Amino acid sequence: MTLMDAPRFDSAGSRRRTQLIAGVATGLFVLLLAGWLVAGRPIDFPWTWPTYWSGERTAEHFLKAVESNDLPSAYGIWQNDPEWKQHQERYASYPFARFSEDWGPNSAANDYGTIASHQFVVKKVSGSMLIVGAMINGRKSKPLFLAYDKHDHKLDFSPFELRLNQ
Repeated sequence: MTLMDAPRFDSAGSRRRTQLIAGVATGLFVLLLAGWLVAGRPIDFPWTWPTYWSGERTAEHFLKAVESNDLPSAYGIWQNDPEWKQHQERYASYPFARFSEDWGPNSAANDYGTIASHQFVVKKVSGSMLIVGAMINGRKSKPLFLAYDKHDHKLDFSPFELRLNQ
């Protein structure tokens, strides 16, 4: 085959290929942007975004249950076990009685008093945990830091605190 025997240029096929590639690239960009928005606009790697989304959602459900004084439901969220009453012996290290002392409205161990509102102010993935900081009852001082484990989906007290400018 010589240069003169080359097939004719298919301008319609070339245009279709270009449009297909542009459409796929635009679709991927839109999906990435939507995932970033759903995850709460984290400044982190895309593979951590599901942890941000599920961790913040779990912390939100937990704090809403505490605000409505539904401590049995809140304890089920804390332990990631809605049927925790059927096997309370599994949670001997942090039993419901101790949980009620820590999170109850009249608790002496609770620094925030009756928890009536919350606002998330900082969150960051550290290892296999998402650390979430929430201002309780509109306080402007120290936030409450909770840790969400992405493997067992349990909440716990954070082992460390984050700076609010992170």
